[in-house]
Amino acid sequence: MQDYKHRISSEVFLNEAKRIVEEATKQKIVLRIMGALGIRLHSLELSDFHKNLTRLGTGAAEFTDIDIMSEEKYRSRMKTFFESIDYVPDKTYYVIHVWSLRHIYHKLNEKISVDVFFDKLDMCHTIDLRNRLEVDYPTIPLADLLLEKLQIVNINEKDIKDVIVLLKAHNVGDSDEETINADYIAKLLSKDWGFWYTVMMNLNKVRSFARRYANEGLIKEDYLQDIYSKIDQIVQFIENTPKTLAWKMRAKIGTKKKWYRDVEEIK
Repeated sequence: MQDYKHRISSEVFLNEAKRIVEEATKQKIVLRIMGALGIRLHSLELSDFHKNLTRLGTGAAEFTDIDIMSEEKYRSRMKTFFESIDYVPDKTYYVIHVWSLRHIYHKLNEKISVDVFFDKLDMCHTIDLRNRLEVDYPTIPLADLLLEKLQIVNINEKDIKDVIVLLKAHNVGDSDEETINADYIAKLLSKDWGFWYTVMMNLNKVRSFARRYANEGLIKEDYLQDIYSKIDQIVQFIENTPKTLAWKMRAKIGTKKKWYRDVEEIK
């Protein structure tokens, strides 16, 4: 995939991601955008803030590919669909993995690649999206965009910056309508101590890095306080939600036993 990662403008990636979802909808296929692109599309009013905070100052491309979530029932239609919109399957990845994990497509004559996942995002922790894809459009729901970042055990600064933008752009509450559904997050984490631990660890990292960025002049003080408030709200939802017996039993073991999966990046 490395040959397909090339300096392309953010606007091209955003427009192409939207086009893919729109064309899929016309063909009655459910696709939703994930990752940093999803956060940008859901936070367009903070585009300049997002750009200034993330990688543009380093000389690196802001986006490198398009991550899409779909449902298992559409897997058999995916190759035909992407070929109909001028994409070709990644033959090397197909030969090695027989697309057991995900599909990878490349746009003809352009250096844009698309990763398509089905039903679940299985990384350090699992995010099950089988009943969530039609909650929002054209991205996965805000709560899942947030969890997609917070489930990363070795979270990097770019992911932390994406989280900061997502938090600044949206309210926290108990619904999914232009809101980060903290009730959904809390109930999910109440069943899985390992996932809970990683999310809480990363929320603390987001808080710490946000303060550092404010000290460096990248974040205004009122933005910082708003981000702190959103983190506090999410934590309160999590803490106030009763934990399952399985969660409590796993909590007794703590970090003495590995609580996450290692993720090997496929290039």
